[in-house]
Amino acid sequence: MKYNVLTYLIGEGFENIFKNKKQAATSFGTMCVIMIFFGICFILVGNFNHFIKQVESEQGIQAYIQNDATDEEITLLGEQIQALEGVNTIEFVSKEKALQQMKDRLGEKSYLLDGYDENNIFPASYIVTLTDLTLTSNVQAEIQELDNIKKITSSDQTISTLVKIANGIKIGSYIIIAALICISIFIISNTIKLTVYARRKEISIMKYVGATNSFIRWPFIVEGVIIGIISGAISLAIITGIYLLIEQNIGFVEFLANLGLTLLDFSEMFNLILVVYLILGVRIGVLGSSFSMRKYLKV
Repeated sequence: MKYNVLTYLIGEGFENIFKNKKQAATSFGTMCVIMIFFGICFILVGNFNHFIKQVESEQGIQAYIQNDATDEEITLLGEQIQALEGVNTIEFVSKEKALQQMKDRLGEKSYLLDGYDENNIFPASYIVTLTDLTLTSNVQAEIQELDNIKKITSSDQTISTLVKIANGIKIGSYIIIAALICISIFIISNTIKLTVYARRKEISIMKYVGATNSFIRWPFIVEGVIIGIISGAISLAIITGIYLLIEQNIGFVEFLANLGLTLLDFSEMFNLILVVYLILGVRIGVLGSSFSMRKYLKV
């Protein structure tokens, strides 16, 4: 019996779609556009969060140590920095290593540092990486309060810009997605409303012979769900193809590599996008169908 009811509902849903091909095509097109935009926003936010995590692992605060600090004081300072909230890793850079790093950066002009020794030019330091870039200011302030700290340098402007861009993309994406969902619900609602209007006499007869509102409503809800699921499948295929093309674009990949960044592997996002598309398609389909039926199911 359950199988027969399910078959009836699905059959009626597909029949409604084929009876109103033009309106259904409009719904499919709108839903696909909305879900593709959603997928793009989702991928942008996901990758930008991935970029920030990569920067977090590399972007550091450099805390320079007073020249007269003893080895015991330097060790204690490292332990104190590591214990601070928000600190991920610390790396000690000795005076000798600092001098050698500068010579390496100068390359052929490293001779300019000949005659200098590490005690006269470069102080020792700790390079500190963070668990969260938004904690940069707090961590800097706490390190500055510690004994034997000479000065602190960091890429505050870079970090601040990255965080602002990430927040801007998130907020913009949420606004666009919310607007597109409302448009989608409106269009699907109107599409199904046309189907309901064309069958208004049939619905009236069904009510007169005792059909419940649920029995009348479900085929139209199934129609909306079918539109949502098929649109989601089409959109997922398009988004997958676009992303794979981007991943295979050697020029773009090399550009990111030069910045020390990599794209998220699509397989890491595929399952989540699939689930979100399924939920989004079903919810929009159900809401659109429910809104369109209100007028015709009043007692």
